[in-house]
Amino acid sequence: MEVVDGRNSNTKRKRDDVVPNGNSNSNSNNDIDLSLLEAVEKSQNAVEAPDLRTLKKLVLSFERRLKDNIGARLKYPDQPDRFADSEVELHEDLQKLKVLAGAPDLYPDLVSLNTVPSILNLLGHDNTDIAIDVVQLLQELTDDEVFDENDEAVGVLVDALVDNNVLELLVQNLQRLNDSDPDESAAVYGTLATIENLIEVKPAVAELVCERTKLFKWLMGKIKVREFDGNKQYASEILAILLQSSVANQKKLGQMNGVDVLLQAVAMYKSKDPKSSDEAEMLENLFDCLCCLLMPLENKERFVKAEGVELMIIIIKQKKSAYGSAIRALDFAMTKYPPACERFIDVLGLKTAFAAFMGKIPINKKNKKERYHEELEERVVSLIASLFGGILRGSRRERLLSKFVENECEKIDRLMELYMRYSDRVKAETERMDQLELDDLEMDEEEKYNRKLESGLYTLQLIAVILGHLWCSEHPQMRARIELLLKQQKLTKKDVKDILQEYHDNIGDVDGPEEMERSQAKIQSIQHFEKGKVGLALSPSKNHIGFCNMAFTSSWKSRLWFMQLLSGHLGLTPLLFMVFIG
Repeated sequence: MEVVDGRNSNTKRKRDDVVPNGNSNSNSNNDIDLSLLEAVEKSQNAVEAPDLRTLKKLVLSFERRLKDNIGARLKYPDQPDRFADSEVELHEDLQKLKVLAGAPDLYPDLVSLNTVPSILNLLGHDNTDIAIDVVQLLQELTDDEVFDENDEAVGVLVDALVDNNVLELLVQNLQRLNDSDPDESAAVYGTLATIENLIEVKPAVAELVCERTKLFKWLMGKIKVREFDGNKQYASEILAILLQSSVANQKKLGQMNGVDVLLQAVAMYKSKDPKSSDEAEMLENLFDCLCCLLMPLENKERFVKAEGVELMIIIIKQKKSAYGSAIRALDFAMTKYPPACERFIDVLGLKTAFAAFMGKIPINKKNKKERYHEELEERVVSLIASLFGGILRGSRRERLLSKFVENECEKIDRLMELYMRYSDRVKAETERMDQLELDDLEMDEEEKYNRKLESGLYTLQLIAVILGHLWCSEHPQMRARIELLLKQQKLTKKDVKDILQEYHDNIGDVDGPEEMERSQAKIQSIQHFEKGKVGLALSPSKNHIGFCNMAFTSSWKSRLWFMQLLSGHLGLTPLLFMVFIG
């Protein structure tokens, strides 16, 4: 399984491109005079950027209008006609403040004038139209086009907004907006856009907004709705952003029944395809969310209990557009989690997985692209490698191994086909890097390794892991097939061993040193292809006591007994063991 990439890094969508019902604005009203709209837009863009003097005038006028409106509402609380004029004036002044988006260098001055609290307090205004004006203003002031070259000034404004509870106030206002009203629906979109803008400027906002507000609850409520619209799509995108790089958010949403909610959301598409490209993007976002959510171990457990494995297999069998996404979700669920691997085999998932492994992928508009097939190949290889890592013994292991004997070992043939393809890619990238070094473009070892990973080394390593497991099964037919195919390609077992060694040497300690040692031990257990030896490195507590090298001629049961004898009866913990077979 790869590191989650959370969501696709597409260009941010503007509300002009997508409206709440998910349709393009270009199809909305053919009777509009486009030349008139262009003239209006040009006149608006012709406004000169304000200076400090203009800023002070705008702020002073705004504060006066605000004071007048508060006074009128207090004096005539039950007579709306007596304070209506003051709200029209307040609305106009909020619109005028939008001109500041053209002069982000003035943001620090706006903050120093202490205007931010006054603006934000209007998010709770009794008149939702005023609150909507504030949402629009915040969206424009924090737009990504504004802070491209004004990071520091925009950062000052964002810090002031966060310090003055913009997150809490935005979400509170969001909860009272009605999506069926066009203006309020637009404000929902604007609120989500503002939150995304704040996260882009200040990534810590992703966790802050989940800690301080009920945004998760609102987002889950939105994606539960069966009907599709633009705001549901954007809600799925924001949820993916919040989950993609925050373990705290992943765990929090898991505790809020988020796994079950997402499973219900994607289940709507188990037997149907999205009706539009926007709806298809939303479905991908939902699967991105699910995959991010499956990073913490406790959420994998929730996934299995909620019958997520069964649902993904159903989606795969239906062969709709979510086919590849379901395989990806299973890959995340089964990585380093044996119970998910066991459930997968118990509910007859092997047939669906190996159909994809053999290249039997349903054809539709989405997956005609070559890269889609490659990504799916890599996911299936990762999934099978996870099965071998999670199912170490018993009838399930035998069922897994038996798939590679079927039809005259056709799946081993496929495995070697993939091995050669990815090996050639890695060799080509290595040669390219060597040429760069000859041209005096030096790269350190880490950069070289990362480039090789990008060219397919990780998938090649997983294929080597699977080959190692097949070899260690000591099945004569599988061994003979592997040796024959290696010989045909003018390769030796040492070539596979070298790939495993490189994989072993580069296993990181992201999950902690103990997990790193366990992962390295698993690789070493299948790494060598020398005949008739078992090597053991043993550790009482954590102190290594050397390396044993013994000749064995007995059966695998005797070898297993030997391992159990050392680990159980002598009270020693195997740090790693290597079965050297030839």
